[in-house]
Amino acid sequence: MSRKPMTGKSAKVRARKPASRQDNGAGTGAASRSQAVGPDKVQQGVVWVTVDEDNHGQRLDNFLLAQLRGVPRSIIYRIVRKGEVRVNKGRVRPDTRIATGDQVRIPPVVRKEKAPQAAPGSRVQSVVEAAVVFENDQMLVVNKPSGIAVHGGSGLSFGLIEVLRAARPEARFLELVHRLDRDTSGLVMIAKKRSALRYLQDELRQRRVRKQYHALVAGSWPERVGRVEEPLLRYEMPNGERRVRVDKAGKASVTLFRCLARYSGYTLVEASPVTGRTHQIRVHSACTGHPIAGDDKYMDDVSLKAFRSVGGQRLMLHARALEFTLPVSGEAVRFEAPYDDAFSQVLSRLEVRATGAR
Repeated sequence: MSRKPMTGKSAKVRARKPASRQDNGAGTGAASRSQAVGPDKVQQGVVWVTVDEDNHGQRLDNFLLAQLRGVPRSIIYRIVRKGEVRVNKGRVRPDTRIATGDQVRIPPVVRKEKAPQAAPGSRVQSVVEAAVVFENDQMLVVNKPSGIAVHGGSGLSFGLIEVLRAARPEARFLELVHRLDRDTSGLVMIAKKRSALRYLQDELRQRRVRKQYHALVAGSWPERVGRVEEPLLRYEMPNGERRVRVDKAGKASVTLFRCLARYSGYTLVEASPVTGRTHQIRVHSACTGHPIAGDDKYMDDVSLKAFRSVGGQRLMLHARALEFTLPVSGEAVRFEAPYDDAFSQVLSRLEVRATGAR
């Protein structure tokens, strides 16, 4: 399928003219300029936003969170409750559903001014753009490189989504549909419209999106283990690191496994998660006694050192394929992503080692 140029209407933002008296919440008001009100703080004047078709049906509180990025949810609820937010000049509730053409009044809000963050460089932008395997007016599918987080935070200035936004400054909407671990490579869906985001996330919830991962695991995976069904519980280490373990108090989790190839000391398997828990494939593999090679969270130190000795430098987990129906057209599609060089080289070394041992 060919990649198509982006299209889409921008949300209209209309600044109100300065008034001689303070806005009373009914729609007359102040200028929309931002002004400093203290150290590291700015105040945005009153603005009126016209709801476009892509935000039709969205809850008001979620709409405001997107418009007022960085403002705590508690403040959003407070300004709505006090009547400072109006829709078509009328009072509303946080759960009010907005519609195309609605006029939303957003009052002045004091918020912290974000410190300048490092912008993604042209090189990383080029790498990510080259990793786009499919694009249409609704969405993107990207073969995310290992080592790049899907989003910034936790000490990271930027991730995949920030890189895409930097590379496409004209894009009015780009959001992650789902996530991959930082060290996992492979296919990720990105929505270019809110309607596409809602559709694809609903498809995920209904389990109509098929995901297939390839993983190199330690040891000889037993043919009889084709399904792992163990509840998973997230917990926090003493140092604050978040991990997952098998625990009866955890959430029901199911992963299907199939053996693809056997090497000396390792097995290449296909893993298909039925549920979508954090670290699901990694923990389900480890709990069978066959952790994923290169996994510094769930592989023991001796096995990790042995993997490094054969040249392994990355987590050997790759989101290989996605099957789903496209938004709007309903066309059934399947996308596959090739391994990166680091993944392929490990398999090649194991193959050579196996051949030499014969």
